[in-house]
Amino acid sequence: MVKQSRLVMVGNGMAGVRALEELLKIAPELYEITVFGAEPHPNYNRILLSPVLAGEQQLSEIVLNDWGWYAEHGITLHAGCTVTEVDRRRRLVRGVTADGQSVEAGYDRLILATGSRPFILPIAGAGLQGVLAYRDIADTEAMIAAAAQYRNAVVIGGGLLGLEAANGLMKRGMQVSVVHAGEWLMERQLDAVAGQMLQKSLAERGMAFLMQAQTQELLGNAAGRVRAVRFKDGSEVAADLVVMAVGIRPNTALAESMRLHVDRGIVVGDTLQTTTDARIYAVGECAAHRGVAYGLVAPLFEQGKVLANHLAEFGIGRYQGSQTSTKLKVTGIDLFSAGDFMGGAGTEEIVLSDPGSGTYKKLVLKDDKLVGACLYGNTVDGGWYFKLLRDARPVTDIRATLMFGESNIGEGGHAGQNQAASMPDEAEVCGCNGVSKGTICKAIKDKGLFTLDEVRKHTKASASCGSCTGLVEQILMATVGGAYAATPQTKPVCACTEHGHQALRDAIRTHRLLSKEAVFAFMEWKTPDGCPSCRPAINYYLLSTWPGQAQDDPQSRAINERSHANIQKDGTYSVVPRMWGGETTAAELRRIADVVDKYRIPTVKVTGGQRIDLLGVKKEDLQAVWADIGMPSGHAYAKGLRTVKTCVGSQWCRMGTQDSTQMGKDLEHALVGMVAPHKVKLAVSGCPRNCAESGIKDVGVIGVESGWEIYVAGNGGIKTEVAQFFAKVKTAAEVLEVSGAFLQLYREEGWYLERTVHYVARVGLQHVKQKVLEDAANRQALWARLQAALADEPDPWFEGEKARIDQRQFISIVPMAT
Repeated sequence: MVKQSRLVMVGNGMAGVRALEELLKIAPELYEITVFGAEPHPNYNRILLSPVLAGEQQLSEIVLNDWGWYAEHGITLHAGCTVTEVDRRRRLVRGVTADGQSVEAGYDRLILATGSRPFILPIAGAGLQGVLAYRDIADTEAMIAAAAQYRNAVVIGGGLLGLEAANGLMKRGMQVSVVHAGEWLMERQLDAVAGQMLQKSLAERGMAFLMQAQTQELLGNAAGRVRAVRFKDGSEVAADLVVMAVGIRPNTALAESMRLHVDRGIVVGDTLQTTTDARIYAVGECAAHRGVAYGLVAPLFEQGKVLANHLAEFGIGRYQGSQTSTKLKVTGIDLFSAGDFMGGAGTEEIVLSDPGSGTYKKLVLKDDKLVGACLYGNTVDGGWYFKLLRDARPVTDIRATLMFGESNIGEGGHAGQNQAASMPDEAEVCGCNGVSKGTICKAIKDKGLFTLDEVRKHTKASASCGSCTGLVEQILMATVGGAYAATPQTKPVCACTEHGHQALRDAIRTHRLLSKEAVFAFMEWKTPDGCPSCRPAINYYLLSTWPGQAQDDPQSRAINERSHANIQKDGTYSVVPRMWGGETTAAELRRIADVVDKYRIPTVKVTGGQRIDLLGVKKEDLQAVWADIGMPSGHAYAKGLRTVKTCVGSQWCRMGTQDSTQMGKDLEHALVGMVAPHKVKLAVSGCPRNCAESGIKDVGVIGVESGWEIYVAGNGGIKTEVAQFFAKVKTAAEVLEVSGAFLQLYREEGWYLERTVHYVARVGLQHVKQKVLEDAANRQALWARLQAALADEPDPWFEGEKARIDQRQFISIVPMAT
C-alpha cells in the first residue's frame, strides 16, 4: 500500500515517539514517517538517566524504542542530526549530521517535539570545563567520566533533577554539596516539613547542603577547569564538577526561526496544532497549551493521544489541559503531592507526622473537599487522594478516616490487594506513562501475561520511576489469581545476559567452568566476548571458585589491576608499598626517599591505612620504582586485601590489653594477595578504646582482657556502616581462623563489587554465623581453602611473569623523527 502523506517529526524524545506509537495503532499505513533526532540514540527513557548515573542500570536498559522498532514500522530515523531550518513555504526540513552531512526531508504534516533545554545560570565561569547541565545521555556520560577522575562535586539546584544528580555522583564516590536558593528542598512538590525530612534523610547518607545560598560566580584554575563556587556572601566551596539543575525552558529556537507564535512555549490549540500554521503540530515540553508548558510525562502522553487522533484524521479528540499530581521516588524515598498542598486562607489541614518512621501526610481541605495532598514515605493512597481532588467529591462522610487511606489502615509500603481490586478500570495506575487499570487488565487477559516484566513490556506501567510497581503487581495478582508469577528480583549481571550474579556463580561451580569462553558458551551470552561489566566479574568468579585451575584473563581486569598501580587523573600512577600492620623501618624509609629523589616523584603522602603513597610516578618508571624500593606491593589498587590498620597495642601503650600490632601483622601476612569481590580492609585495636577504628572495617578485631572480639561487615565509605559483633575468641590463632573463614565465605558467596556490608545484609548475619561459628568443621575447611588459594600467590611487583603481567604496557613509545 502506498502511503498517502509525508509526516516529519523534529525531536526523538518520549513525548514525540509516544505520539507516533499512538498514531501507528490507529493509522499504521497513512504516513511515510521521518524523524530527526539531535542525539545519536534511539528513543530512551529520560526519567531513568538517574539510575544510569548511579550505576544501577546500563544505558541499553533504558531504551524505549530500539533501532529495530523504527525499521519495523518503516520510519526513517536521522539520529545525531540537528535540524537547522524549516522552510514553511516549500515544506522542507533541513538538518546537519555530526560529520557535516546535509539531510533534507519534505513534509505534509510536521510535528515539533523539540522538548526543553536546561537553564544555565548567567554567571561568570558558566563556560568553564567541568560545568554541566543534566538533561541527556551525553551529560550523564560526562558526569560518570568526571566522577572517575575528580572528587568534589557541587550540584546547583535542590529540585528532583538536582537531588538525583547528587545521589548518582555520591554513589560514584564523589563528595557532593547541593546548593539551593530556597528554604527547603523541592519546594514545588513538597511543603516545608516534607522538604526538611527529605534533607535530613539525604544528609544522613552523606549529602551536604548549602541552603538559601546565592551563587555569584564559578572560579576556574589555570587549565580552564572549574575549581570552586563562590557565593554572594563571599564564601566558597571546592568543586571539580558543577552540575546546574536549576530548571528547564521550552526549546523554541527552531519555532522562533520559523516565525511561529511563541509565548512560554510553542503556542498550540486543543488539537495540538500551532496557532500560526495548521500543518504544524507541537507536543511535549516545547508546547504551550492555554498558557501552560507541562514538564511531567503523563500530560505529555495525553497530548500525544490527541495529536495522533488528529493526524489519523479522526478529528474527535481535544486536549483540554491536565490536572497534575506528582508521584516520585527520590533516591529511594517515595513522595507524592497534588493540588494546593501548601494550604492557606480558608483551608483546613489534617496532618500525620512520624519522622521516626519516615512518614508524613498532609491533607488540605476547603469547603468540605480535598484540595491538596502532600505525602512523604507512605504514598500508597496518592492515587486515591488525587481522584478525590480531581472529582471534587465532598469528604464529610469519610473525614474521620480520610487520613488512613482508602482501606482505612495506615500500613506503609505498597497498596494492598483490596485497593487494586476496588479501583475502577479508568483509574490511572502509572502516572509517568498514563496507563490505567483497565489497560493493564486488558493486556493481561488478551496477551496472557503472568509476570511484572511482561506487563511492563506491553503496557509500560511501572517502567519509569517505579513508584507504582506494587500496585501493578497487585492488579496482576487479582487478574490472574494463582497463575501469577512473581517477577524475580534478580538483576542481570549486564546487558549481555539475563542471568544474575548468583546464577553465574552457581553455573561456574556446578558445571566446573574454567574459562570465560566456557562461561559464554554454556550460559548463552548475547555477545561473543562479553563487556567491561561482565568480564571482570566472570574472571573473579572463575579464580575464586577454582583457584589454581581456572584460566586467569588479565585483560578482563581494570586498568589499575593490570598495571598493579592506581592511575591518577593526569595519567601518572601512585605506588603504595606494603607496610605490615603499618610498621616500617629506617632502611625502608631511606629507600623510599632515594626513589622519590631518583625518579622525581612530586608527592609523598601518608595514607589513612598507615602506609606511604608515592604520587605522580610515570608508567614507564613503575617497574624500576618497585625494584628500587624493594618492598612488597601494597595492593592499593586491588579488589582484595588492602590494609590491616593497627594501634601500637600492649607493646608500648599504657592502655593496651593485647599486642595489636603483632596480631595485625600476622593477619596481613596470612591474607596478603587475597582477591575478593571488592576491596577488603581490616583493623586491630589493642583495647576497647579502638584507636585503629576497628568498628568500621570489613573485619575489625579489638583486644579485651580475656582475648579478642571480632566484628564484621563495617564500612567507612560514602555511607558509614558500623561493623556487627561476630565472635569473641581467646587466642591469636582463633582470630586468624575465624577472620579467614569469614573472608573465604565472602569470597565464595559474595557478588562482584559487593562489599562485605552488602554481602552480609543480603545473606543475613545468622547465615554467616551458621557457616563460620556454629559449624566448626566448615570453618576449618573455609580457612584451609583460603590458605591453599594463597599458598603460591605471586607478588606482582617482583614476580611479574608468574603474575601474568603484560610487560609491554611499561614500554615508553617515543615517536620516530621525520
